[in-house]
Amino acid sequence: MTLAKPANAGASAIEWQRRALIFLCALAVALSLAWRGDSCGHDFDFHIQSWLAVAQQWHQGTFYQHWIEAANYGAGEPRFVFYPPLSWMLGALLGIIVGWSAAPIAFTLIVLTACGASMNKLAREWLTPNAATVAACAYILNPYALFVAYERTAYAELAAGIWLPLIILYAVHDPTKLCHPERSAEGTKSKDPHLVSTSIESSHPERSAESAKSQKPQFQRSPLVTNTIPLALTIPAIWLTNAPAAVMACYTVAAITIWKSITQKQWQPILNSAISLILGLGLASFYIVPAAYERRWVDIARAIGPGMRIEDSFLFGHTGESFHDQVLHAASLILVAMLVAIYILVWTIWKRKTAKTLLLPLSVTAAVLFALQLPWSNVIWRFAPELRFLQFPWRWTLVLSIVFALSLGAAALMRSTRPTESKFRFHAAAIVLAGIAAVSLGTWLFWQRCDEEDAVSAQVAVFQAGIGFEGTDEYTPLGADNSLIQQGLPKLRLLDDADAEVAFTGSNHDDGNPDYIPSDKDHLPIQARIERWLPEDKTLVITAPAPGFAVLRLMDYPAWQVTANGKPVTNRTHRGDGLMTIPILAGLSRIDVRYRATSDVWRGRALSIASFLALLGVWLGSQKRRKVI
Repeated sequence: MTLAKPANAGASAIEWQRRALIFLCALAVALSLAWRGDSCGHDFDFHIQSWLAVAQQWHQGTFYQHWIEAANYGAGEPRFVFYPPLSWMLGALLGIIVGWSAAPIAFTLIVLTACGASMNKLAREWLTPNAATVAACAYILNPYALFVAYERTAYAELAAGIWLPLIILYAVHDPTKLCHPERSAEGTKSKDPHLVSTSIESSHPERSAESAKSQKPQFQRSPLVTNTIPLALTIPAIWLTNAPAAVMACYTVAAITIWKSITQKQWQPILNSAISLILGLGLASFYIVPAAYERRWVDIARAIGPGMRIEDSFLFGHTGESFHDQVLHAASLILVAMLVAIYILVWTIWKRKTAKTLLLPLSVTAAVLFALQLPWSNVIWRFAPELRFLQFPWRWTLVLSIVFALSLGAAALMRSTRPTESKFRFHAAAIVLAGIAAVSLGTWLFWQRCDEEDAVSAQVAVFQAGIGFEGTDEYTPLGADNSLIQQGLPKLRLLDDADAEVAFTGSNHDDGNPDYIPSDKDHLPIQARIERWLPEDKTLVITAPAPGFAVLRLMDYPAWQVTANGKPVTNRTHRGDGLMTIPILAGLSRIDVRYRATSDVWRGRALSIASFLALLGVWLGSQKRRKVI
């Protein structure tokens, strides 16, 4: 007796093969790194240093960090207040699990696999499963993704690519099918399984087979569950991953919402998106509020200084700074190449008359993103809120890569009557060949050789030795010049004058004493002991026969709470290099330095909690379902 094969067994097997193909595309990018070694791109050091610092503080019991101690050669900076947490937490976790040398490879593999999965989900809103797989692989292997992964090693921006397709999906998708009326009106009439107007059942035969067998009544969730709530969850996800990408995502949602409102001639899309944005931004407020408020405490303007301004990076611009111009030239070529490819693909879609609903959105989006690369758009960049902090107009190529992937997927739609398995094999073979070519070309063009000091092993050695590294200019506290900080400073110096730079003078020098504190008070018997020295928690005990100043190897910052013998120290003397300077009195001084949660931090946390409760209330309220026969 032969058992009958389930009707959907073949479809399920092909579905797993599609997923495996997406994973293999991400694996190809990661394997090139495993073969040639880590690519030490523009931001490589920044991310590895952050990952190491986070792992160190986890071991010390601090889960959510604000301060990175190793920056500014041990004086530290509030990097984690301003840089979103998800990428450095994932990198630190991978470093602990797989080792620091393998962490960048594992990070790239995981992130690109997730990018492919989210793009696949977006593409299936309009395309057949095979064509959506093509779009997902194109999203992973597009030249900008390889540029970010290899040459820029901007790991947070790479990770932001996970959330953008989902944000666009939930912004566009309307459970009432108002944004795709042809699906309900014409979907069941269409005989072409590759048009956008195809019903969900025609592009997923296994679903219709299951529906026919099922006699149970189905329930339709409220639009808030299927649209508003998912968007409200993906908005904070991208804000907690990469701030420039989050700004682009919010503008993208606004553009989609306006388009939906105009085409549907109603205000409901604006209301739904506004609810999602308010709840989403509220959920991420524990990060957004401190990052926005505490910008007044640091020299954030240096993030958009010469070479980092929008007007310095328009398409094929020239500033005379060789490194900047080389990167701008490469980014411009990538953007133009993708634009040309998109319009060729759009022409192909128009000729084939497939996925015709995508033609206008793809064409208009590509044109708008191109216009933002031209100098005349500078007025938009200047006055649109937060847009100038993107620094480089070509960062919009991250959104353009979604347009590119959808265009390629739509152009790959096939009208032939060949079986699904045969069509999948054709697509798979094409993807494999294109993937090999893309990764080979991307590695050749963008992979960056590591200098000896940039290698992960060298950075780990420097970090463990406590030498520290150069700080980030825009995170330097106002009024301080981090270029004045000396390398190799002791943790504590006792000085007669707050601005003195004398580290030690002869008679007090004792190399054999681990608690020795360099001082310019050679004639005074000073005793000092460091009881605790953690990145965000320090305790020192000093006995001095005369008043003086304790200068710590620590950048002063308003979030530091300093007490001496239990009393707050607010009259701290300012130094040009920004190091914390604490006046001490004669006798015993017990100094405690703690990084405290300031009022803006508490406000952010309160907003996050309130938004979570509001979202929970919306979800519970939407559980009233309407029976669908």
